[in-house]
Amino acid sequence: MIKKKCIAMLLAGGQGSRLGLLTKVMAKPAVPFGGKFRIIDFPLSNCANSHIDTVGVLTQYQPLELNRYIGNGAPWDLDLSSGGVFVLPPYMKAKSGEWYRGTANAIYQNISFIEQYDPEYVLILSGDHIYKMDYNKMLEAHINGGADVTIAVRPVPMEVASSFGIMNIDEQDHIIEFEEKPKVPKSNLASMGVYIFTWKMLRQYLIDDENDPNSKNDFGKNIIPKMLNDGRVMLAYRFTDYWKDVGTIASLWEANMDLLKVPPEFDLTDDRWSIYARTPVMPPHYIGENAKAERSMIAEGCEVFGTVEGSVLFAGVEVAEGATVEDSVIMPGTRIEAGAVVRRAIVSENCVISKGCIVGEPEGDIALVGQDTVLPENYAVRAGEQIDNSVISGREAE
Repeated sequence: MIKKKCIAMLLAGGQGSRLGLLTKVMAKPAVPFGGKFRIIDFPLSNCANSHIDTVGVLTQYQPLELNRYIGNGAPWDLDLSSGGVFVLPPYMKAKSGEWYRGTANAIYQNISFIEQYDPEYVLILSGDHIYKMDYNKMLEAHINGGADVTIAVRPVPMEVASSFGIMNIDEQDHIIEFEEKPKVPKSNLASMGVYIFTWKMLRQYLIDDENDPNSKNDFGKNIIPKMLNDGRVMLAYRFTDYWKDVGTIASLWEANMDLLKVPPEFDLTDDRWSIYARTPVMPPHYIGENAKAERSMIAEGCEVFGTVEGSVLFAGVEVAEGATVEDSVIMPGTRIEAGAVVRRAIVSENCVISKGCIVGEPEGDIALVGQDTVLPENYAVRAGEQIDNSVISGREAE
């Protein structure tokens, strides 16, 4: 193998339970986003645009869809003979095998993969954030600062800071204190889950952590605090552009709606930093004679004969005449029949919203319809409800 200055390890094995039915049959990074992408496209595209050409993708929960989607890495120019993208699930060793127990354990179990490339630095990424970032600039800051670890941070509103790992820093942006989801945060600089480590040092910390029977084997809970206590040079890298943790139904819906604002809060049209994806080969979308489509993103293969306003439609969605879709996200292959109304909702892949159905309400929490669900005619899904075929069958049996 060719020696690499920096390789990336992308943590993509989380269950994503806060996304409810959306992650019932797929890992969170495989969830569709923005009309033609999946969440994992964003860190993979960031790596491609940053010329980091060796990426290990650590999968675990419901990996089939994610593995199929990544394939050989061609959409992100990561189908290389001297690098590329590698799917790294847990595997059986000579004496035993086990699931990844935490983020640090996941990297520890893949030390042999990393050492094939003898990197000076390792970039650790999360697979569930929407953002554009030049990792080379962060690496340059890490090297120039003589850091052992550099953590990307971004200001968040103080009222939500307790949901994040919070960094307290000095005048030189050195991290002097780390608080994991503090009840009373001292600052609003939240960790983005993007780390650059000097590899030789991280390797030793991973080994020591693995030998600690009391460790949770987690970067935020164990590795980072231990390095801080040991007086290692820890640098905060400030990031001020768009970044969204789409780990909840509400935040996923909000991030999709951000694309529709004028100007968009997150611009997918900037060809200076393209987002790449594996997209279906389908004919152009079609808007019928009596259709109405306003302030929406409508992907290839869609057929719209009804009304679509302020919504994101993925490939192959059908909206029948007399149907209405407002402020919603409709994922690939879904059919919305005549007279159905979908408002403030996320409808997953390959669903049928039958005639007369009402999904969601003009106000309240986001309604969710799970993958492959067929709603019976005139069925109602209230604000905040999550419905799939099993829920419908249960109700019909009562």
